[in-house]
Amino acid sequence: MKNIEKKELISKIKEISKQVRLPGIRRYMVEEIEEANTKNLSYEEFLYHLLLKEYDLRLENSMKNRIRLANFPYKKYLEDLSIEDLPHDAQKRLKVLTSLDFIESGQNVILAGSPGTGKTHLAIGLGIKACMAGYQVLFATIPLLVNQLKESRSENILRRVEARFEKYDLVIADELGYISFDKEGSELLFTHLSLRAGRKSTIITTNLSFERWDEIFLDSVMTAAMIDRLTHKSYMLNMNGNSYRLKETKEWLAKQN
Repeated sequence: MKNIEKKELISKIKEISKQVRLPGIRRYMVEEIEEANTKNLSYEEFLYHLLLKEYDLRLENSMKNRIRLANFPYKKYLEDLSIEDLPHDAQKRLKVLTSLDFIESGQNVILAGSPGTGKTHLAIGLGIKACMAGYQVLFATIPLLVNQLKESRSENILRRVEARFEKYDLVIADELGYISFDKEGSELLFTHLSLRAGRKSTIITTNLSFERWDEIFLDSVMTAAMIDRLTHKSYMLNMNGNSYRLKETKEWLAKQN
């Protein structure tokens, strides 16, 4: 086959690949043709390697898409954690949490303790690892989540939002306790989190001990019910300890001198 005919054929294959949405074939076809010619591969081997490139690219794109849709405020990986600076309880439970078995069994994780000890970093790291493992994840701060629930109720789309919320394999609800809510907000949050109780996993980060949760929900009965549902068969980590952020700040200031 003449070179000009080969180029035209390759161009047509690329166009067809674009139309039927096969980006891996379009991207790697020429490279695989050259490798097949060099190694004298059979048609079957060539086709297998080309389809494998397509498959791998789709997996990679799916993973990136899950991470994007999770709405993480920033990317923090478990590998970036300074394990020796984590509170003792987190160090002890890290291995079991990073296995992600808690997601399969629908268990919750509650990270409670003082600011700056790695609660959000650990939560995001677990969330990103879950995305990479194929799970559907959502990250939301509690204040933003409550505002979204109020807006969806006023727009009569609350049930649609709830149905979507129930389907996530893992929800990370960050910053419980930084802002208290009115009665409507407390009830909406209670109902929303209860939808997942016992079925799907939720990670909650909070700076408040359970004894102070009624400052958020403003109702002792609702508070007791929420704690009971969230803590049932859950991993509860005491995240009290020295502030890692403060340590980083001191190290940064020392370098400026």
